[in-house]
This record gives sequence, C-alpha cells and structure tokens, in this order.
Amino acid sequence: MRYAVFIIYLFITGCSGVQIHSSIKHHAISLQAGDLEQNGLAFLTPTTPTGQEEDKQALAFVFADVMGKLHQEIRIVTLPDTLGQVNRADLADAYREMYDEYRSTGILNKKLLSRISQMVETRYLALINLGKFTQGTNTRFGVLGLRLIDTKFSNMRLFLQIWDGRTGGIAWEGYVEVNYSDETFSEQPISFRQIMIESAQQLIATLPTLNPPSAGQIEKLVVDVHAADEDNE
Repeated sequence: MRYAVFIIYLFITGCSGVQIHSSIKHHAISLQAGDLEQNGLAFLTPTTPTGQEEDKQALAFVFADVMGKLHQEIRIVTLPDTLGQVNRADLADAYREMYDEYRSTGILNKKLLSRISQMVETRYLALINLGKFTQGTNTRFGVLGLRLIDTKFSNMRLFLQIWDGRTGGIAWEGYVEVNYSDETFSEQPISFRQIMIESAQQLIATLPTLNPPSAGQIEKLVVDVHAADEDNE
C-alpha cells in the first residue's frame, strides 16, 4: 500500500529524484594548458570555517583522488606527502605561520612556498578553501502521519587556488557552489563525499589542460560514487 501511494504521488507531482544545480566561475591568471602536465601539482592543507577543521584531510583526499582519476597524465602530490616533506625539513612552525599570515592577508609566503615546491618537486600547489557545507532533510509527503519520502539536500561552496611555487603568485583560481538534492526512501543523508566529488569534478573540468576530462570519465566517476555509497548503506 505504501509503495502504491508513493507511485501515485510521483505521477501527480512529477518527482524527479536527484537534482544538481551549480554556479561556477574561474580565472586563469598565468596557468596555461600543458603547465600542470609538465610541472605537476601538490596539495597544501585546505582552509575551512570554524567548526569544520576535521574536514581538511577529507577535502584534500577527495580532491586529489578525483584529480588523479580525471587527469592521470598529471603528477599529483597528496597532502600527506606534502606534510611529510614539510615536517622532515623541520618547517612545521613556518608552515603554521604561513597560514596565519594567509588568513589575515590572503597571501602565502613566497619564500616558504618556493621551498615546498622544490621539496615536493612540483611547480604548482593547490589550496582548497571550504566556504560552506550544509546538509539536511525535508519531508515531502505523508499519509496519516506516515513518512513516505524525504528530500535529502546538501550545499557546498568551494574555492580553489593554484599557486606558482616559482613566482609566488596565484596562477589560477576558481569557485563553485553546488546544491544537491535527492528524493529517496533511504535514511542516509547526502554525504560530504558525494557533494565534494561533484564540486571537485566541476572545478577540475575548468582547468586549462591538454586533455580535458571526457563525459565518459565523469560519468564513470559518478557511477562509482553512487555504487560505493549504496554498498555503505
């Protein structure tokens, strides 16, 4: 009976399941197609709003993973590898001070940026900033107090800067805001990973590269994410 009512509801309302709406802007300052392929990209520690500091590692992990899947021709240095090099060189205090300065000025110390670039052997360094992340649930329909379907929703605002370790300047920057909703029976919310992957692949698709991601690559990535999330339910 519950499913029969739900089918009638779908027919009446035109319920369409997953919906993704996004806004994206980007600006290439000096980065050109071929630069990342030739010089590589290392990830720095992301910045996050107060209260979401624990998401820093997840941000860098997911973004580097998506980047590696969509651009296997680009050498990627992950955040743990970057931090390992910084710590081995006894630069932890200087690294923290660089971020303190960045929070007040928006500038990364050129001298330290160049040193990190040399240590990880990549010219370019990626700095992710999580501007906003929210998630929740709205009940869409009920009969006699029975909850039949929920709309799960999530919003993410993400910034990406690619810094040039040679010049100390920003070579490329981009911004994306994604609104993700799903009408479902599942109790599971839209995960941080789901919306992070969607946000990352949209930003990565705008980077100036010799081989932009194909529709097939992006489709496979999305399918793999949904399959993994279903396995975890």
